[in-house]
Amino acid sequence: MVRGLLNKLVSRSLSVAGKWQHHQLRRLNIHEYQGAELMGKHGVNVPRGVAVSSVEEVRKAIKEFFPNEKELVVKSQILAGGRGLGTFKSGLQGGVHIVKTEQVEDLAGKMLGQILVTKQTGPQGKIVSKVYLCEKLSLVNEMYFAITLDRTTAGPIIIACSKGGTSIEDLAEKFPDMIIKVPVDVFEGITDEDAAKVVDGLAPKGADRNKSIEQVKNLYKLFIDCDCTLLEINPIAETADNQLVAADAKLNFDDNAAYRQKEIFALRDTTQEDPREVTAAKADLNYIGLDGEIGCMVNGAGLAMATMDIIKLHGGTPANFLDVGGNASEGQVIEAFKILTADDKVKAILVNIFGGIMKCDVIASGIVNAAKEVALKVPVIVRLEGTNVDQGKRILKESGMALITAEDLDDAAQKAVKAAYK
Repeated sequence: MVRGLLNKLVSRSLSVAGKWQHHQLRRLNIHEYQGAELMGKHGVNVPRGVAVSSVEEVRKAIKEFFPNEKELVVKSQILAGGRGLGTFKSGLQGGVHIVKTEQVEDLAGKMLGQILVTKQTGPQGKIVSKVYLCEKLSLVNEMYFAITLDRTTAGPIIIACSKGGTSIEDLAEKFPDMIIKVPVDVFEGITDEDAAKVVDGLAPKGADRNKSIEQVKNLYKLFIDCDCTLLEINPIAETADNQLVAADAKLNFDDNAAYRQKEIFALRDTTQEDPREVTAAKADLNYIGLDGEIGCMVNGAGLAMATMDIIKLHGGTPANFLDVGGNASEGQVIEAFKILTADDKVKAILVNIFGGIMKCDVIASGIVNAAKEVALKVPVIVRLEGTNVDQGKRILKESGMALITAEDLDDAAQKAVKAAYK
């Protein structure tokens, strides 16, 4: 029973480092080649590689960086996992290949500019604008390593497993006893003892123990110095010459640190992101696109989650998470409506505002002005409560708009579902 509970706790804490990571709200994600360059600057062993964006650059890179290599690793660069098992819409199987050097140019040409679909991209896939050419290393042992933030210990936690090269969810299921977790005191920093525990968890077969400890400490320093929310290396591997190498890596960074990590945030590739989320971020709105039919505009993350839940309770499906915050301007409300109405799947919009800091009359004015700028073709259900609620309701009533008003959240959700699926 205790062991079963431990397994559940392990799986829960690992979820941040696994498949749920891409659902985090507005966390900078960078490409593999960018992460490798960053790690190299921080003293972490990485394979020699170069990113290219055209066939001409491929030819030049091979001649300049890999003149004597017989084989190279060709990796498509998209901001999603599962590339190796992905499929291009052109029919090419796999986004990562090891090929003879003379085949690299042809393969890269088939990847560049094409759409790669993986388990994490959704059916729409993502376009490959760059491929990463790497030296082929002789890997004799593959392990798993990650650093993320742990709510329980209120600080960084290092996760290590002596098995690697596959998803952490699979590892947690198949080898729960092999996974170790080492919390680090954020004020004291990583100690030699902490790093040694991690190396023991990795259980390298031939790599020098002291050098491995230094690599772990370098990775932790990178995590802290660069304000990471996730640093995942899968696999971290041993080479035939007993070096510990970060063979593949995923790094995410805290958006709150953008002001002091300008070089890192300049690496952001908005072409890989949902354009609605990019637009929302520019307007300082918290938005995540989903797959439903009922658009939501709410103030406050907690209320937004509750709104989504009650829509589901009444048989509907939310089209998005959209939090306008507690101090949104009329202009932000207008932008929010533009984003919602740009989604062809949206069949109804539910506006749910509880005015504390946010004033109901501001929201109401924003709705009215948005209607003037955007041709509203779907029903709009509005529930207002709180500060200046009477003024807000009066503005809506005098606007002459065909709005559906609701007295409480339950009533609003029912009306939204009915309007969307009538």
